[in-house]
Amino acid sequence: MMMKRLASIFALWLVIASACPALADFSMEDEQKLGKEFYDNLKNKGLLLEDPEVTAYITKMGNRLISQGEKTPFSFTFSVVDSPAINAFATPGGYVFLYRGLIELTENESQLAGVLAHEIAHVRARHIADSIDKSKNIGIATLAAIIAGAFLGGDATAAIASFSIATATSLNLKYSRENEEEADRLGMSYLTGAGYDGTGMPQFLGIMKNFEYYSSAVPSYFLTHPGTDDRIRYLDTLLEMDGGSHRATAETGDLGRIQTILVLKDKDSNRSLKYFQRALEKNPASVDALYGLAVVEGRTGKTTESIEGFNEALAKRPDDPRILRDLGITLYTAGRIGESLDPLKKAHALNPADGDTLVYLGRACEYLGNYSYALERYTEYRERFPDREDVFYNLAMIYGKLNDMGNSHFYFGKYFKSQGKRDSALFHFRKALPYFSADPKKTAEIEKEMAPPEKGSPPGPPPGKGKGGSRPQKVEKTMSFL
Repeated sequence: MMMKRLASIFALWLVIASACPALADFSMEDEQKLGKEFYDNLKNKGLLLEDPEVTAYITKMGNRLISQGEKTPFSFTFSVVDSPAINAFATPGGYVFLYRGLIELTENESQLAGVLAHEIAHVRARHIADSIDKSKNIGIATLAAIIAGAFLGGDATAAIASFSIATATSLNLKYSRENEEEADRLGMSYLTGAGYDGTGMPQFLGIMKNFEYYSSAVPSYFLTHPGTDDRIRYLDTLLEMDGGSHRATAETGDLGRIQTILVLKDKDSNRSLKYFQRALEKNPASVDALYGLAVVEGRTGKTTESIEGFNEALAKRPDDPRILRDLGITLYTAGRIGESLDPLKKAHALNPADGDTLVYLGRACEYLGNYSYALERYTEYRERFPDREDVFYNLAMIYGKLNDMGNSHFYFGKYFKSQGKRDSALFHFRKALPYFSADPKKTAEIEKEMAPPEKGSPPGPPPGKGKGGSRPQKVEKTMSFL
């Protein structure tokens, strides 16, 4: 499913780009433009994982590595692709992508930093950019094919062929062995210069080789990064030449927590369950494994076992806002709403910016009749996340319970508008107007919401598909659990 979605993005890009003129020279400005366009496509299609803690961790690690070596005239952007595939790649313009599956496979931060360092080196050495620059009369469509080939791996050829872009199929989408040697050499210098253990680079290549052997599946990473055995030997030689490369690491953050967050993003509860059970077999005292297992047990209806696991994790780490939040959510979804308040309030005090905490705290208080406090939390959520539309229904309901019918109708209007139900939205906006006859600013806001879409603007979402929208009767299931 993931590859089909990526292929459809790439195919659409090819159609649009095929009419563009060829580039005579591939400048630094072109690099940035192409990289940003590719990044924006992935982000807009929801293929990049958006979790503030994960993003901050990867970005901090990346910035630590780019502080080594020569400076580039553009900034780097580090992202995680929400896919279990074992892959990583970089595009021109400083965009570096790690796959969720690759991060889960690493055993320590030096291994993960080694992958990032290698990709940063590809960008700084302009390996893809130079290949493009050396090609004559190359068009934007073919540039897209090169980048998408690195991203889609084996599916790239099918995507290209289906749109009859014959020139793209003749391109070599792999890095050369010389490219890999240079990226390993530069990457190793970034890695050790930043204080990481250089052995992490060859170690992780070995881990991926073992994965390939035992699973009979070739990691996507190997499709674009050839010569694994040669690379391991070369990296071992580099380490022998630099006795200081094997050193203790000052880690950027908690890799175990990041891996737990990523595993819990997986929709396959069976896979997540086995992952945390194996982790606990290796280390029965692991707080992250206890926490992860408790979340999965809660999702699969094992509420008693789940709450026991949460309490065991909290005994070791009592002020962890994620554990407190997810204990609260588990209690809430199990119908133990009064009990959910204490952990949710503690989680909110520790991390006021967490969206899930705000919404579930609001829902719990609404259910228990504390409407004013619930409104405060929903309003806080709306202010912190102005682009999210999943709280409109909650606001409409809570204003109604507080007998503020003007705002209740207003937010019902916004909710139905977000769901693509224009007639229902207009009904509620018209109902709201008389309540604000003495408030010209609010009246203008409602009239703006009622205005028909401008010509040429994209159509609204189909029913039930609003941005962040959800079916109100399933409201307790609409937020991500992490």
